[in-house]
Amino acid sequence: MKIVIITGSPHKSGTTALLTEWFAKGAAEAGHEIFCFDSAAANVHPCIGCDKCETGKYPCVFQDRMQELIPELLKAELVVFSTPLYYHGYSAQLKAVIDRFHGVDDRIRGTGKQAVLLAAGASPEAWIMDGITATYRTELRYLGWRDRGMVLAAGCYGREDIEKSEYLRLAYDLGKNL
Repeated sequence: MKIVIITGSPHKSGTTALLTEWFAKGAAEAGHEIFCFDSAAANVHPCIGCDKCETGKYPCVFQDRMQELIPELLKAELVVFSTPLYYHGYSAQLKAVIDRFHGVDDRIRGTGKQAVLLAAGASPEAWIMDGITATYRTELRYLGWRDRGMVLAAGCYGREDIEKSEYLRLAYDLGKNL
């Protein structure tokens, strides 16, 4: 399976980086092809809703690092969204990439793609993930994609928190058992 992982954390060694690493390790061991896109390090202009692209008929007015991601996204069978929990949702870096999906909307909607959500947040309260899971589910419903699983690492403020949790094994198992 062709997997595209889009990461959204500016912390190269943080909790979501570790979740992503474990997921990717499991997926690679299962023989899947993986492409990673680091939205936090990429120059990605936010969508301005100009509709010059006509949702996929024409190129986006911005020629930035999305030009690397779009061909991979179009080929992907599964897309992984990996993000720290920023105020109950995706990081701004990841959200900017997702907003730019508008430029290829007609080419990715209803394609039968699958998706995974990996998220880590500091609060130990389970409800803290309600906002991001609602957004993720709505996004998949709109795109006509199928959810293949979520690892929602609540109570993981720092790397040491996630290292002593079950979340890394859950991410590995999710990748391995796709």
